[in-house]
Amino acid sequence: MFAVPFAEIGEIIGRSTDATKMLASRARRKVQGTPPPEQEPRRQRAVVDAFLAAARNGDFEGLVRLLDPKVTWRTYHPQGVLTTVGAAEVAGPILRGIKSMTSALAVLVNGEPGFVAWGANGKVLGVVACTVVDGRIVELLTVSDRKRLDTMGLPARPE
Repeated sequence: MFAVPFAEIGEIIGRSTDATKMLASRARRKVQGTPPPEQEPRRQRAVVDAFLAAARNGDFEGLVRLLDPKVTWRTYHPQGVLTTVGAAEVAGPILRGIKSMTSALAVLVNGEPGFVAWGANGKVLGVVACTVVDGRIVELLTVSDRKRLDTMGLPARPE
């Protein structure tokens, strides 16, 4: 309507171009009153589950295949926000960080598929939300800031 490119809108709202397109699509459906396709949440969850399995198995190539080449990963931690862009650039730190995770639970984070991760001490390491478009993760948002985590009312660690 206003002819503003998704890339520009994404910069303004702090999201990737693909994530911005998905937000616009969801907004249009909501305004038009059309329900999302029934299978889409399952497909998105399957991608996130495959991502988590690849990370746990140390499968770098598998992770890269599940990530959009221009994936954006924003990590909110006590020192601020760290942003990483690119499939290979994201996959490496994911593989290093997954080693401290002992368990995970699939959750919805603001309507997006994601997971809560716990460490060996039983404390939550972080919450991860994934935006999935066309079978690939285009955006990851991770919260590892203890103050933020403590206000989220997270579920108990699964046994």
